Amino acid sequence: MILAVFPFIAGLFSFILGLVVLIVGADTKNSKWSFVLFAGSVGVWAVFISLFMIVKNAVAGEIFVGIYYVAALLIAYAFLVFSLSYSGVKLSHATSILALLPWAILSGFIVVPGMFISSVEITNKTVQLESSYYIIYSAIFVLYVSIGLGYMAIKAFRNRYGAHLRTLTVALFICILGGSYFNLLMPLFGNYSLIIFGPLFSFFMVFSVFYSIAKHGLFDIRLAFVRTVTYVLSLSTLAAVYVVVAYIIFNQILGQTSTISQILINVGLTLTLAFLFQPVKIFFDHLTNSLFYKDGYSADDFYAALNKVLTSTTDLRSLLKRISHMLSDTFKSEQAFIFVFTEDRGFISSGTDDHSKLPYHDAQEIRNLTEIILPDSPIISKTVRRMMISHKIALIMPLIREHELIGYVCLGDHRTSTYSRRDRRVLRTIADELVIAIQNALSVQEVKDLNAHLEQRIDAATKELRTSNAQLQKLDEAKDEFISMASHQLRTPLTSIKGYISMIMDGDVGKISKDQKHLLEEAFMSSERMVRLISDFLNVSRLQTGKFIVDKHPVNLAKLVAQQVDALASSAAAHNLKFIYKKPKNIPEIELDENKIQQVIMNFCDNAIYYSKEHSKINVGLALIGNQVEFTVKDTGIGVPVTEQGQLFTKFFRATNARKQRPDGTGVGLFLAKKVVDAHDGKIVFESEEHKGSTFGFMLPVKKA
Repeated sequence: MILAVFPFIAGLFSFILGLVVLIVGADTKNSKWSFVLFAGSVGVWAVFISLFMIVKNAVAGEIFVGIYYVAALLIAYAFLVFSLSYSGVKLSHATSILALLPWAILSGFIVVPGMFISSVEITNKTVQLESSYYIIYSAIFVLYVSIGLGYMAIKAFRNRYGAHLRTLTVALFICILGGSYFNLLMPLFGNYSLIIFGPLFSFFMVFSVFYSIAKHGLFDIRLAFVRTVTYVLSLSTLAAVYVVVAYIIFNQILGQTSTISQILINVGLTLTLAFLFQPVKIFFDHLTNSLFYKDGYSADDFYAALNKVLTSTTDLRSLLKRISHMLSDTFKSEQAFIFVFTEDRGFISSGTDDHSKLPYHDAQEIRNLTEIILPDSPIISKTVRRMMISHKIALIMPLIREHELIGYVCLGDHRTSTYSRRDRRVLRTIADELVIAIQNALSVQEVKDLNAHLEQRIDAATKELRTSNAQLQKLDEAKDEFISMASHQLRTPLTSIKGYISMIMDGDVGKISKDQKHLLEEAFMSSERMVRLISDFLNVSRLQTGKFIVDKHPVNLAKLVAQQVDALASSAAAHNLKFIYKKPKNIPEIELDENKIQQVIMNFCDNAIYYSKEHSKINVGLALIGNQVEFTVKDTGIGVPVTEQGQLFTKFFRATNARKQRPDGTGVGLFLAKKVVDAHDGKIVFESEEHKGSTFGFMLPVKKA
């Protein structure tokens, strides 16, 4: 009779375990409900065997026998469904119902009096069964249990990280083997004397499942279980202390005491134990944590270490790899990698060594993901579930910034168990930090890519510019060569033309009329301008080729200016203009290249003639200012626009209004004038106001000859 209590206690423990898993347990691999059914069936089976061993009423005994035989076959069915689902086998509803059909049929036979159970002897606790039905019953039981254990064993011993599954498989095998021997095999031969020992193996089953819960997080109720154990141990310890101390005080020290004394002592003991509860609880907290969380992790330590990793580099691939290794080590994942979308409809993926390569089209399948998912999550489609299984991904966490998905954190199978709610809570906590770090690294990567792209474009543009510049230099050299050659070739015939015109004007070939002389003078001046123009082109060519030489010697600059003004007086008169020049007497001789300075003076004066208004005066000045001499030509002509004055002395440039006034200009006169003045260490003088006139000239240092 005393032994009959143990199956009852074992059954109660099975009920409690099933209830706890039902209320707070996670649906690990869709096996929660099948385990609850398994634990409940074991509980019913053990309790009613205990009741059968205790009961004296024959009718009640027959009912109890029927119930525990129905429950025993339900144990086999529940174990089959639990083991298959926990091993990763997806059972359809039709398959589950079909597997339940033999139980339903045999249960009908069991409850019908005299059909499965022939008779029950309540005195000596024996049961007579119809052998044919019992053989079928036993065969179904053995078949279901064998299939379940076989799948669990295959899953456990194939997986190098399946330690928890191996432990659970071995424990359940021993439990079912012992129960089957005492409650299935021996009754087959009519021996019911030892059936009470069968349910005792449920103690072993309860212990093994509790071990899996506490050690490996089965059904994700380890925290609740460990805390319950802590409180039970704390309260049991304090109760034991109370009993021992009270016994010693009341029986060994004080003997018989009054009621008031007993009350005071009890109050004192109670208060003392109340103060001791917290230290005792802390002690058992540390003890249970060291036993059950030896392979666990501290969330605070993980956060601190992760912050260091997130700030360790801005290289995106390196950052993703470091984060993945840390996640794999912390959460004991077989693999870990992070998948990040990029702006160009591409992606970057990096993780632990030999991690799965998630194709872009597979990543698009979960683009609408907003929560952490597992392969057994009810919210995912069959396509996504197959994708996760094929890539050996056990958890996917989306990385979202401002309602925009930027990527995923993917973890492989857990090495010892499954990912707990605590694991998922920790992952959600770090999601925002990961997003910020990845966004920063992406920005840096985009800047690097942009810089690399710009460098490539700059290199290509530079190469193209160098090629174009080389071609332009060749063209410029060809142009300079042509100008030099053409100038030399034109100079000889023009000199001859000037000579012949001069001879005709001097009367060497006969007397000429006044009109003829006027025409000849115009032709002579035009030929002189042509000679000067050719001389300018030759000087420009010499500047380009480095052959521009300044040949200085003492020159009377005042006399030179007077000669040029006199030479151009007739040309000015032809345009109804007049030069005003007063030759100064205090200008010393200066070291100059006479021909080149003469060209500059003539260029300034000639421009004044062409761009001045008719019936106006052109003021030519020469003055000694300190240790410099200043030459100026001031007209009242068209002037130079302010926006174009900065380019006036560059090669071939002509102001807009000058091109309209004199289309045949070349734009080399002022350029050459500046080069000549610069070669004499001088400075160009220039002032202009559009529509009112201009002043051109130069200042040269006085170095007396």
